[in-house]
Amino acid sequence: MEHSIPLITTLAVGFGVALVLGILAERMRLPALVGYLISGIIVGPATPIFNADMAIASQLSEIGIMLLMFGVGLHFSISDLLSVKRVAVPGAMIQMGVVTLLGFLLSMHWGWSLGGQIIFGLSMACASTVVLLKTLDARRQLKSMNGRIAVGWLVVQDMVSVLVLVVIPPLAGVLGGPVAANANDAPLWITLTKTLLQVAAFIIIMLVGGRRVLPWLLWQVARTGSRELFTLAVIATAIGIAYVASVLFNVSFALGAFFAGTVMRESEFSHRAAQESLPFRDAFSVLFFVSVGMLVDLQAIADAPWRVFGVVCCVILGNSLTALSLVLLFRYPLNTALSVAAGLGQIGEFSIILATVGVGAGLLPNAGMSLLLAGVLISIALNSFVFAAVEPIRQWALQHSSLARRLEQREDPFAELPMSTERKYLEGQVVLVGYGRVGRRIAEGLEQRGIPYVVAEQNREAVEALRNRGKAAVAGDAIDPNVLIQAHIMRAAMLVIATPDPINVRKMVEIAKTLNPDIEVIIRTHSEDESEMLKKEGFGKVFFGEEELAKGMTHHVLHRFAPDDE
Repeated sequence: MEHSIPLITTLAVGFGVALVLGILAERMRLPALVGYLISGIIVGPATPIFNADMAIASQLSEIGIMLLMFGVGLHFSISDLLSVKRVAVPGAMIQMGVVTLLGFLLSMHWGWSLGGQIIFGLSMACASTVVLLKTLDARRQLKSMNGRIAVGWLVVQDMVSVLVLVVIPPLAGVLGGPVAANANDAPLWITLTKTLLQVAAFIIIMLVGGRRVLPWLLWQVARTGSRELFTLAVIATAIGIAYVASVLFNVSFALGAFFAGTVMRESEFSHRAAQESLPFRDAFSVLFFVSVGMLVDLQAIADAPWRVFGVVCCVILGNSLTALSLVLLFRYPLNTALSVAAGLGQIGEFSIILATVGVGAGLLPNAGMSLLLAGVLISIALNSFVFAAVEPIRQWALQHSSLARRLEQREDPFAELPMSTERKYLEGQVVLVGYGRVGRRIAEGLEQRGIPYVVAEQNREAVEALRNRGKAAVAGDAIDPNVLIQAHIMRAAMLVIATPDPINVRKMVEIAKTLNPDIEVIIRTHSEDESEMLKKEGFGKVFFGEEELAKGMTHHVLHRFAPDDE
């Protein structure tokens, strides 16, 4: 009986072992991803404990890839990239090039094909989006400038990886893959042109037709009021578009699902689609990592411990040191460079997807996949410790190195107001910390009423744009006294903190009160507990987002039904 239900057996054992090891990993303060990969090793052919059906596991992993890429597309944000494009785009491209070269040189004498060496290097240059986002969120750095640079950097890596997924199949024969990969003996330029035209046709159809059809479809389903139908529509759309893209346009499942997510993001139901599909994406992504763990050849790893050591060094040191150097080269402070470097010192899901496609194309040997998986496991396991070491390393460097102190206080032309700044911005002004969605609206209100203000913002691109429009703005983190001093906080009438960072808010207020004891402080927060605490401690006037929203909506309702009742 047990041999007649391999699908159920694979699901039951895979989910069960992944659950146990995932819990153990989280309790050890490691990402659950580590537990999933190890569970795949346990239930796979590498151990005699249980041999899962590899064919079924392979198909389940394909669904996992589709839903993973669909989730990436749903959260793909061009705005995140554009806000830090000057450092993220060239930085990510150079970093990927350097680490790819390191991987290529590392594997040069291992008897692999040219394509295998290139894919191996590329796979070591792609940090895990899942791991980085969870780490930044846990440390409340996701919305900080450091977090935005790291996320924008990953967006560029994702875009490059998607492009690589497109060109691997047509280039497989030239790069040392099976001759069948270049069917009909067509010239390479014809094969590559045909592939790119097919991809372009699919993208155009998705961007032109998909943007109209998918929102309309979701709206029709949402009108039924059925939650299960809405969830079904989202999952069917993701898998259906991936399948149609593969059959009609010869596009990979992963790329089809990615564009399904990017197009669905344009819909007003994108947040609901992400929320409703999350359990399915999580479940099948677990199966994807489990199935990948089944491919690990423990004997190949045991026979080549120095290869594993070389891979881990390339992943952690290669990515981190390259990113550190590039961020400093782009004139960002040492703190930002260390944070971005720590975030990029690991690899994850995109590395596995690239390696999986490389193995499927006959370019990357199974031994290469095993080495990469070892790099994934070790780098992710060590990443939390690397992040924890950022601040101690920074403090030690500042105490013992004059160079580090100079790097921490970069001579940034946007770090101080120009000498030609009008006097109205230097006394009695509003100092506005943060120029995001909330800060921008506050600035518009001040400007409409002719109230002078100075913006203090970490995003140098945003500061440059404000300067080009003739606005007073300084670049830097407002927890640094020099930034508030450059914004002339000592003679300002008011400090408005529009960044929802409770940890740094206290430091900002303390510094401002020290420099200007009479200044009025306005604070924004997303947490009700934090709001009450800040009020009790007398930090200033606190606005809690949900409370202010409720007040505004209540005022509108009361004004509608009782316009004369004050």
